[in-house]
Amino acid sequence: MVDSDDGDTGRADGSGAPAGAEQPPAEPPPGDPDIDDLLAKLDALRDTVDEGHEREEVRQTISLVERMPGSGALAERITKYTSRDLAESFVGAVLFALPLLVEGGVFEIAAWFAATTVAGVPVLLIGHVGFVFVATAGLLYYADFRQIAIHHPILGVIPRRYAGVLLVSLATSAAMLLFWGRLHEGDPTALERVSRVAVVWAAAAFGAGLGDILPGESQGDDLGKFDLDIGDRD
Repeated sequence: MVDSDDGDTGRADGSGAPAGAEQPPAEPPPGDPDIDDLLAKLDALRDTVDEGHEREEVRQTISLVERMPGSGALAERITKYTSRDLAESFVGAVLFALPLLVEGGVFEIAAWFAATTVAGVPVLLIGHVGFVFVATAGLLYYADFRQIAIHHPILGVIPRRYAGVLLVSLATSAAMLLFWGRLHEGDPTALERVSRVAVVWAAAAFGAGLGDILPGESQGDDLGKFDLDIGDRD
C-alpha cells in the first residue's frame, strides 16, 4: 500500500490551485501604458516638431488612435482650440447673459458693489471678479465635463481656452449692456457701470465655458498656427 502525500495532492505547481484548474488571468502590473499615455506622447511630439507637414502627420496619427476600437471614452478629450470654440463661447455667453439684461436686480447688485469699499477700494467687486476667474477655471479644468488638454499657453502660463472664454464673455457682456441701453441707464457712476458689467459677466462666463466644452472638440484648424500663441511661436 502506497501512502499519498496529502500536501501535494491536486497541486500541479505548488500554487495551491487544483491540478488542471483554469488559472485566473494575471493582472497587469501597475503603470502599464494605455491609450491616454500614447496620446500624451503624441501631443508632446506635435509640440516639438517644426515642419508643418510633420505636425499634420502627428495630427493624423492622433486622430487615428482616437478612432481605434476601445477608445470611445476619448470622445471626452479636447485638445484643439479653434475659431469654432470662440463662436460657441459667444453663443453660450449670449444665452446666459440675456436674462440678466432685463433684471433690475443687476443694478442693485452693482450699486452694492460700488458702495461697499474699504479705504476707497471696492473689495466686494474685486472679490466678485476673482470669483469669476476661479469659477471659470474650475468649470473648464476641474469639473468632470470634458478632459481639456492645455497646449501652447499664452506667455507659457495662461491657457488659451481659459483666456478666450473670459475675454469673449466679458466683451459680450459689455456690448450687450451698451447696445440694450442698460449700461448708462439711471446715470450711474463709472464704478457702477463697471460693476454692472461684472455682474453680467459672471453668468456670461459660465455660459461661454459650457458653450465651448459641451459640444466636444471642434473641427477646423487650431488657432495656434495663426500666431495667437504668444508664448510659443514656431
